[in-house]
Amino acid sequence: MDFTASNTDLWQGIIQLGFLCSVVLIGNLLRRKIKPLRLSLLPTAVIGGFIALIIRQMGWLPFDKTFLESITYHMTGIGFIALGLRAPARSERTRSKALARDGVNSGAFIVSNYLIQGIIGIVVMVVLSITFLPDLFKAGGLILPMGFGQGPGQAFNVGNTYEQAFGFTGGASFGLAVATMGMLWASIGGIIYLNVLARQKKKSVGHDEQLHIDRIQEPVADQNEIPLTEAVDKFTIQVSLVMLVYLATYLTAYGLSSLLSNTPSLAGISKTLIPLIWGFNFLIGSSLALGLRGILAGLRRTGLMHRKYTNNYMLNRISGSAFDLMITASICAIDIEDLKNLWVPFLIMTSIGGLVTLFYIKWMAKKLYPDYYLEGMLAMYGMMTGTVSTGILLLREVDPAFHTPASNNLVIGSSMAIILGFPMLLMIGLAPQSNMMLLITIAICIVYAALLIWFMLRNRPGRPTKKQVEQTIKQ
Repeated sequence: MDFTASNTDLWQGIIQLGFLCSVVLIGNLLRRKIKPLRLSLLPTAVIGGFIALIIRQMGWLPFDKTFLESITYHMTGIGFIALGLRAPARSERTRSKALARDGVNSGAFIVSNYLIQGIIGIVVMVVLSITFLPDLFKAGGLILPMGFGQGPGQAFNVGNTYEQAFGFTGGASFGLAVATMGMLWASIGGIIYLNVLARQKKKSVGHDEQLHIDRIQEPVADQNEIPLTEAVDKFTIQVSLVMLVYLATYLTAYGLSSLLSNTPSLAGISKTLIPLIWGFNFLIGSSLALGLRGILAGLRRTGLMHRKYTNNYMLNRISGSAFDLMITASICAIDIEDLKNLWVPFLIMTSIGGLVTLFYIKWMAKKLYPDYYLEGMLAMYGMMTGTVSTGILLLREVDPAFHTPASNNLVIGSSMAIILGFPMLLMIGLAPQSNMMLLITIAICIVYAALLIWFMLRNRPGRPTKKQVEQTIKQ
């Protein structure tokens, strides 16, 4: 085998990964040394992504777009699988009724945000197609909740699916750009609220204190875990479990695709469902990860397995690294040229979406989290315009030790949102079929959002229960 530079297949992946990691390190250096960047709350991965985008557009380094898109796609699945394998901490296993209620409400809150963002995106695209841009791909408005609420990986997957299956030119870059704008909305909103807090003389957490808090909140090991180094390194076990689930994810997606392709009665919907199956591989991976976690827990309960093989600290590091690489690669993969005919819908849709998301979250957070409105609002706003890590970043500025249930709401709410948000997947495949299907999609979004808002308002803290009302009437 040729190990020299002439063997491009051997070195290409390593070179590209080296480029990507280099810009992450440069972004980290700039964030630490330049005060405005540090105060902006922009994650290092976002700064690195913009550096890589500039370098790529200027032609200074030969970034490979196919590699960048592959990293965005695969790191999304790997990150969610690592999160799914995490065993719940003891403090998370026994929750009060109030915490459970807040978690369920948060799941409905998250999905209602998706739906409202989806309605805004479709309405903007429809209005623009009727007035100024007749050839606009109207269903592309559903990329707004994917980019803002889900993140770069999912926005890229949906945009790429629309581009490949439905002819949305520049769809992949459009999805990545929307997700990037969401990150900026999270950071800008974070700056505004931190300035408000500063005027109220609330203290933000210092670096030394943050390190202490990190150690408290995230223990390196739990009881009865396998040794750090024995016949095999503990980290190797974590990576192996994640990749085993990802292999099972591929086999599951391949099996479902083959079933749809080879079943004549399903030929009508196979064109829509197959791209969604591969585009939302992270949902399959998350489900399989939760299943494996349950199997391992069951084996321990029955005594067939005595050691705990998963380690939350290392799995968090795997997911964190995967999401950092995903964000950096997704921004770098944006093709400015692909957006030349999409700047107007992009700017209008993201601006209206960002403002409506901000005001809706402020309004609903006051009703759902009356005892910790500011913490709950910042955490949810950060997640619904960026990612879970952005929400945690904003939350730590006002609740560094996680004394309020706001961080818990993000965890439980995200799990509930997978169940409550499943109809969104069907809408993503339904909307591009025809104008009638697009109108039906809008109607479903409106009705579903109204039902979720009604449920949250009925289930909000402080609202008297039916039994309490009956007792009051009798009195």
